[in-house]
Amino acid sequence: MTDLDLLEKRLAFIETCVRELRELARPAELERDVRERRFVERTLQLAIQATLDVASHIVSDERLGEPDTNRALIDLLVGAGWLGEEQREALGNMAGFRNVLVHGYTAVDVAIVRGVLAHHLEDLEGFVTSVRRRLRASGAARR
Repeated sequence: MTDLDLLEKRLAFIETCVRELRELARPAELERDVRERRFVERTLQLAIQATLDVASHIVSDERLGEPDTNRALIDLLVGAGWLGEEQREALGNMAGFRNVLVHGYTAVDVAIVRGVLAHHLEDLEGFVTSVRRRLRASGAARR
């Protein structure tokens, strides 16, 4: 059974991370300020991980399949109508970027981090919107 409270907490957390990145991040300082870089990278990592946690919960609860990668997790949500086809590539790329953040350490390209900040935070917001829309349509959402 879908744990609606858990999903809503994770969705709200994603929104908080995105809001903090928009309000607090200083992209121009990423190369010079190690604290800034770590704040941005860690906050992105947490937001993306929360996205994958929600996706995993839905895939498991809905018995959509057994994904062997985070990209496959996104594919299953697209296939089941939880996400639009237009979200597949962007969210799949986010899942891959999360792996670089977690495992890449010094290999993280600052230009890519800056690009995610400038052009892809809305992909995370779109995920939240899509999941809430689907929950509302099923009568499961509380908001």
